[in-house]
Amino acid sequence: MTLTEEILTQLPGDALGNLRRADGLWQAIRTGGLPIPQVVTVDSALLDSTDWDVVICGGTLGIMLAAALAQRGWRVALIERGILQGRVQEWNISRQELTVFLELNLLSADELPQAIASTYNPGRISFLGGEDIWVRDVLNIGVDPQYLLAILKAKFLAAGGYLLENTVFEGITVHPNGVEIALGQNSAVKTTLTARLAIDAMGHFSPIVQQARQGQKPDGICLVVGTCAQGFPRNETGDLLVSFTPITNQCQYFWEAFPARDGRTTYLFTYVDAHPDRFSLETLLEEYFRLLPSYQNVQLHQLKFQRALFGCFPSYQKSPFRFPWQRILAVGDSSGSQSPVSFGGFGAMVRHLGRLTEGISAALASDTLSQTALGLLQPYQPNIAVTWMFQKAMSIPINKHLPPDQINQLLARVFQAMSQLGDRALLPFLQDVVQFSALSQTLWQVSLTQPLLAAQILPHVGMGTLVNWLVHYINLGAYTVLHPLGKLGWPASKFLSPEQQYYCDRLVQAWKYGSGSDYIARFEEFKN
Repeated sequence: MTLTEEILTQLPGDALGNLRRADGLWQAIRTGGLPIPQVVTVDSALLDSTDWDVVICGGTLGIMLAAALAQRGWRVALIERGILQGRVQEWNISRQELTVFLELNLLSADELPQAIASTYNPGRISFLGGEDIWVRDVLNIGVDPQYLLAILKAKFLAAGGYLLENTVFEGITVHPNGVEIALGQNSAVKTTLTARLAIDAMGHFSPIVQQARQGQKPDGICLVVGTCAQGFPRNETGDLLVSFTPITNQCQYFWEAFPARDGRTTYLFTYVDAHPDRFSLETLLEEYFRLLPSYQNVQLHQLKFQRALFGCFPSYQKSPFRFPWQRILAVGDSSGSQSPVSFGGFGAMVRHLGRLTEGISAALASDTLSQTALGLLQPYQPNIAVTWMFQKAMSIPINKHLPPDQINQLLARVFQAMSQLGDRALLPFLQDVVQFSALSQTLWQVSLTQPLLAAQILPHVGMGTLVNWLVHYINLGAYTVLHPLGKLGWPASKFLSPEQQYYCDRLVQAWKYGSGSDYIARFEEFKN
């Protein structure tokens, strides 16, 4: 019996079975065996009427947007395939990012502290052979999903929202004036909802996304395994990004760790492509258990494991994703709005929650729900696009061999340069935000201190990746210049129709978020 089998069979629930089902999904991705659903159809006939302004499919993260829209007076229905409740494991985020819940009146000043289950400081960044870097107030807040979702659920219902739990999305028909959503319930009762707009918050493997992508393989995958356990030596600090081993199994292992409400959570993750010969999640979890004692200075028999964590997170260069249909919008992981170096999920949804609430409300108010108009709610973001170079630099093609310490040495030099530039360069990057000034200063610093570094990177990532990166880098600079124009407002706004105003506002928001300037405002507010 392997370590993985021995430990997972002792956990509550079917942890080992769940792992192997996740591995079945990962194998289907690698081999191109994922089925392509046909859940979206188009009908030229008009609907007689619509019951709802918005139907959101996917409740775990969709409840945030559902509650925000319902409190603005929109008729919102929310579909969840199970019971809408949060998981046990906390969601990690930075404190200043939580202010959006106050701004949207989703949490009160008294409720927000109660939503925080754990906190730690400082966080460590460390690479084999390099110096440790310590930062404060980055991803150091553990939000209690059970409390948060219970509060949001109550506020959604109080605002007139309609919640369908134990309800499965089966298909959607797009009409010129609305959508018709077919649902199945666990009780085998069939039902249909009509709405002006459908929002897909069902995640990376949403059937709508799978149909739209037509079997396209992900351009990158982040494989993640881990546990929450008790019995570790007392440690109130966390690890944000740590690597203490050379390249192994044709990939670089990275670690993350932080205190949790009921123990300590530790993750092992790595960036790979979807080549058929890549190893399984079960193999990576076996590696996790093999290396955990060295990583945390503890023996496995001293630990009491509470739960196991695992998953594969796909990323596509064609992201954020725009659906080819009118009246359907992807949000959260369905849209691929996270960068290829992050896991997505809660943090990516929270970052765009205010923007999406405002934009969707404006689209509904002006009845601007065409494919083009909704596409502007998931605009091109150069500050995310530039991170594909980082993802490529941290992953290794299955048939290419690198010096065993190359990735560690590269990251140690880059992060040391950012550390020397201070919090304004380092903290945004750690929160999945790249800004032109910080990136440019880092590149300049590294080029002065490590002039041969580019010669090491180029053969690894390839000329095509470098050229694409340069395009996105130039665009990042352009968005940074354009964003202040948006803050001046549009002098001719009073002469614009609601639809024209919608398009102008979305352009301004694209500059703001695409340059990472949304982070600047929150950083200044938090520090003051």
